[in-house]
Amino acid sequence: MTERTASHLDDVVVPDHDDDFQEHSDAEALHGARNNRVIWLLLAATFVVFLNETIMGVAIPHLVDDLDITLSAAQWLTTAFMLTMAVVIPITGFLLQRFATRPMFIAAMSLFSSGTLIAALAPGFEVLLLARVVQATGTAIMMPLLMTTLMTLVLPSDRGRIMGRVSIVMSVAPAIGPTISGLILNFLSWRFMFWLVLPIALVMLVIGMRRVENVSETRVIPIDVFSIVLSAFGFGGLVYGLSLVGGAVSGTDAAAAPQMWIALAVGTLGVAAFIVRQLFLQRRDRALLDLRTFRTRNFSVSVGLMAVMMAALFGTIILLPVYLQDVLHLEPVYTGLLLLPGGLIMGLLGPTVGRLYDRVGPTPLLVPGSIVVSGVLWSLTLVTEQTSPWMLLAAHIALSAALAFMFTPLFTSALGSIEPRFYSHGSATVGTIQQVAGAAGTALFITVMTSRTASAATTGATAEVAAAAGIRSAFLVGAILSLVAIVGAFLVRRPADMMAGAHAEHGSDEATVA
Repeated sequence: MTERTASHLDDVVVPDHDDDFQEHSDAEALHGARNNRVIWLLLAATFVVFLNETIMGVAIPHLVDDLDITLSAAQWLTTAFMLTMAVVIPITGFLLQRFATRPMFIAAMSLFSSGTLIAALAPGFEVLLLARVVQATGTAIMMPLLMTTLMTLVLPSDRGRIMGRVSIVMSVAPAIGPTISGLILNFLSWRFMFWLVLPIALVMLVIGMRRVENVSETRVIPIDVFSIVLSAFGFGGLVYGLSLVGGAVSGTDAAAAPQMWIALAVGTLGVAAFIVRQLFLQRRDRALLDLRTFRTRNFSVSVGLMAVMMAALFGTIILLPVYLQDVLHLEPVYTGLLLLPGGLIMGLLGPTVGRLYDRVGPTPLLVPGSIVVSGVLWSLTLVTEQTSPWMLLAAHIALSAALAFMFTPLFTSALGSIEPRFYSHGSATVGTIQQVAGAAGTALFITVMTSRTASAATTGATAEVAAAAGIRSAFLVGAILSLVAIVGAFLVRRPADMMAGAHAEHGSDEATVA
């Protein structure tokens, strides 16, 4: 080799594959850090908005006195929030496809923060009611946004672990809401329930504006206004009608019965028309809420089982405070403290259940969970006017722990079973069914309780004995319903995409070893 040739070869630049690999690893690390930041910000923001969902219940007696309104009017502050959630959530399936992550987050937190400020400054009931509607609009966007983002960013093999963190938001925030409200009201005005939440919401909004990045793909599709109208009448009518069942059955509200039947009729017709409209629009990929998610058997079974569990949970949440206060005559503050441990345990178990789901799948978690839920509901059919509050505490903790073993696997299995292009619609569907099932469970339990209590009172039973009889009957209905959940628990399967991800990871490991 000549000196010139050797010199020329020295000038040749050989590609450094180690540098390319390092650049790729750095890009992946940055991408992963961005995703984690977005997920944690969404989790924190969702916790804040969900905390506010249950904070008003304890404050209703204070609002009756301070605003000089009736008890039925004050209840509208909770009913309007629930109605708005039922109307807005079905629309989020479209919104999350049309708009990117960052503007949706900003819109949700801006609405929630604005509603919180209006509520804190509200001069009267009407403005406070408007504020609750604005708050609920932001809340309704946050949960589907969180779920859709998680399904988009998280690998199938890690979804159970991340969904476990979501269960903290869903369980702990509503559980501690009444307790925080009670503590605030012991020392301060009801307005401070909003003044204390407002700075937290504003901080989350500012951080989100700076840190949340667009992680979803969007597409331009026209919105179908007729579907929005049908959704509002359908889901809003159903939830409103179900919320009137208690007053109609008990006879305490003379106008409740006709309003209930009208609302339920409008709601049923509206939902039926909404479904027909979506079936027509989804042929051209223009549906407001795409129902092709239900073509996946695992999604349908998981969502159905979730509806049963949600009905049992909301029914129990309504009955236990009634029993503790009307039968055992506990003070509201003690009632809230007695129910607090269960909610905390449900949330804190979430990450553990999520990790177990990633390892063993849904069936080993759902089957024992459904059996314990059923066992607790059957045990509650034995309560009397002399049952110890500690027995109720133990039952509520066991029920909450069992539900923790069910909600995370059901959420993960349901959404993991559908095609990625339907994630936003699947998240909106799950949120909508949660609202309707919760209202239906509350209505069912209240109807049975009220009817049986009235029947027992006619036989000469004392108020406590009659109330206990009504509550036993309501729990009996819930216990019978829970048997369906045990059967359904055997039918839920690990999503196919998770299995594929596990096989791919296993194959990659083998290749590395080779």
